[in-house]
Parts: sequence; structure tokens; C-alpha cells
Amino acid sequence: MTDLATLGTEISNAIPGAVTGATITHGELTVEAAAADIVRVLTYLRDDPAFEFKTLIDICGNDWPAREKRFDVVYHLLSLTRNRRIRVKIRTDEATAVPSATAVFAGAGWFEREAWDLYGIKFEGHPDLRRLLTDYGFEGHPLRKDFPVTGFVELRYDDDSKRVVYQPVQLVQEYRDFDFMSPWEGAPHILPGDEKAAAKKGE
Repeated sequence: MTDLATLGTEISNAIPGAVTGATITHGELTVEAAAADIVRVLTYLRDDPAFEFKTLIDICGNDWPAREKRFDVVYHLLSLTRNRRIRVKIRTDEATAVPSATAVFAGAGWFEREAWDLYGIKFEGHPDLRRLLTDYGFEGHPLRKDFPVTGFVELRYDDDSKRVVYQPVQLVQEYRDFDFMSPWEGAPHILPGDEKAAAKKGE
């Protein structure tokens, strides 16, 4: 069986220009490709007899907000006939759409909808790019690293209107006044049994 370093070199040589690099991390091969050429790369890896990556396992995103092209789009491929797994990684930004892989792998449609929903990554040519995991009225993309942990809105059932309503998030906490520096300092005993330790010290 071809080792991963050789496989990475073979893929890079087979699709020059479209494949921009290959790295091995934790025993797994990641092939880096140009975003505009992703359909050509996936098609070649699927159809060429030397590779036969005919199964798309997943498409996922990753967010690097400080980077100019902040998003990684990662395609996980499997070759059952050759017992190999690889990743193909591309980069894009918030405004630039990535060519949809649905023409190569029909199952990519669901994965691309998920990446759009959670990261806001756009896929050009997708037949039905809409939210998949969040609600239709949801604001923002919750797996972006600049998305607030609390979200922007919350929903609750309104008994007056007899329906679920959305409203801005309000974090209310009652004012608490302790007469010592922290809730733990100044208390006679912290945990059950501490009085035994205090008694032993006094012996």
C-alpha cells in the first residue's frame, strides 16, 4: 500500500496548479487545493483509477477570524477499494462563494447546507442552499468564533398570544451583597466535615 507521503506527492503531481500542497499530521494526509478548482480536484480523485475516492464522508468548516480568508472548507474522502482516507482543504472568505460539490457527490448538498447554516460559507451552484440545523428566522451563524455565546435572540412561549415569540437576549442577575470578600471567605464551615479539621487543629 502507498504510504501517505507518496500519496500526497502523487496527488500533487496529478493535478498541478489545482493542488497547492500536502501535509501529514497525526498520521492523516491533508491535501490543500485552490478553492476555484475544488470541483476538478474532487472529480479527479473520484474517477482516476489510481485514487478512487468515491465516498464523500463529510464537508465541514473551520473559522480563523484573524485571517484574510477566514474559513477553511474541509472535504473528507474515502476510498473503499484502496482502504485510504484523505482530507482536501480549501480557503475562502465571507464574500467569496465556493463552487458546490453536489455535481460530484450528491450527498454534498446536506453538508454544504450545514456549513452555510453554521459558518455562513456560500456555495455557488447549490440547488437549495438554506438553513439546516437552526430555525428559519435565526440570526447569524453560531459556529463562527465571533458569534456571541448567548446568541442574539431567545425564544419563549407567550401565554398571552398563545405562540412562541422571539425577543432580544436579556441576561438579568439579581444584585448579591456579601459581607465578606467572597461567598466562601468568612463562613464558619465551607464543607460538611470542616469542623472536624478545625477541632483537630485546636488539640
